[in-house]
Amino acid sequence: MQHRIIVLGAGYTGAIAAGRLARRLHRDDVAITLVNAEPDFVERVRMHQVAAGQDLKARPLAEMFAGQGVDIRLAKVTSVDPTAKTVAVIDADGAAELEYDTLVYALGSRTADHGVPGVAEHAYEIASRAGAMRLRERLARLDAGSTVTVVGGGLTGLEAVTEFAEARPDLRVKLVARGGLGDWVSAKGRQHLWKVLKGLDIEVHEHTDVAEVGADEVVSAEGERITSQVTVWTTGFQVHPIANSSGLEVTESGQIVVDETMASVSHPDVYAVGDAAYARGNTGKVLRMSCASGTPVAWMAADTIAARLTGGKLPRNHARYFNQCISLGRKEGLIQYVTAEDKAVNATLRGRFAAGYKELVCKGAAWGVANPTMGMPVRRKRIRTANASARAEIPAVAG
Repeated sequence: MQHRIIVLGAGYTGAIAAGRLARRLHRDDVAITLVNAEPDFVERVRMHQVAAGQDLKARPLAEMFAGQGVDIRLAKVTSVDPTAKTVAVIDADGAAELEYDTLVYALGSRTADHGVPGVAEHAYEIASRAGAMRLRERLARLDAGSTVTVVGGGLTGLEAVTEFAEARPDLRVKLVARGGLGDWVSAKGRQHLWKVLKGLDIEVHEHTDVAEVGADEVVSAEGERITSQVTVWTTGFQVHPIANSSGLEVTESGQIVVDETMASVSHPDVYAVGDAAYARGNTGKVLRMSCASGTPVAWMAADTIAARLTGGKLPRNHARYFNQCISLGRKEGLIQYVTAEDKAVNATLRGRFAAGYKELVCKGAAWGVANPTMGMPVRRKRIRTANASARAEIPAVAG
């Protein structure tokens, strides 16, 4: 019988894991199913571009995985039962239940409202394609002189606010940040951020904690009322709630706790990757939610599963950081180099060269989904008979 591997979610990490598994394991021995609610791969790191009115290349999953040995199942995941080893889904034909031997959980994250009143009713999000399209339609209807406020001074907020200001110079664009502008990057990096935002005539509100979002304003904790006809919420992410109700061991935030191989510490036949995983890099530091973290984690999980099924050598954890890449519109960018633990150093790249660098990173991320072995030769190994017959007994590594 084939070993049944189900991958939940076809974002960057889920798609990479599924493709890498297909290249590592012999097709006669495994059945790999990639479950996703949408038929296309979504370049999440470009959703601010979509919202600003830009069109992206369509990437149908069926085409990306054609001939690779991955079955695409278009369905919405409703629950996971790691004890029964089943996944409940709803698709065009109704409710169904999928059985697995090994599960890769990659359902990712969504925008976190942090319980702030009015966010759900009045703010827009760009963590999903649907959210980006809703914002795109709203921005297209705005008259000149209308105000757009981006709440959140992190990477997503900076990329969004500069993209909107560049695409629509006729709008009044504002950024509201809880801390200082770019207070996590180097001094050179902060100087460049200020230069670009001032050049785009973006109004910056630093050290401002938002307490409420209204239909036409943002209210700070100090009572300041900031006019905002369109508010975009980019203050971080929260994981999909399914893991929290599954019986898997999770953190208070709902992330699945995994060991150094990305296997669940409570259910070793479940692997978590991407934003859904509470994982540590090779420095021992917990990885932040990001594409930069998710890609090496997806490689790690896929290679570990293949090694355990075929009796091969377990891979080493190579997850670490090198830089933070920030697009600041189509013509400007900031590449902030960091330590392995994600702390800023003095080295940066700025300007058009940095914008081109970031564009290559985005293209490379999408290319990596379709080419998860990064140019390495395809070497499909056979599953050992003992592992194939005892599908539930893939051993975990302590630690």
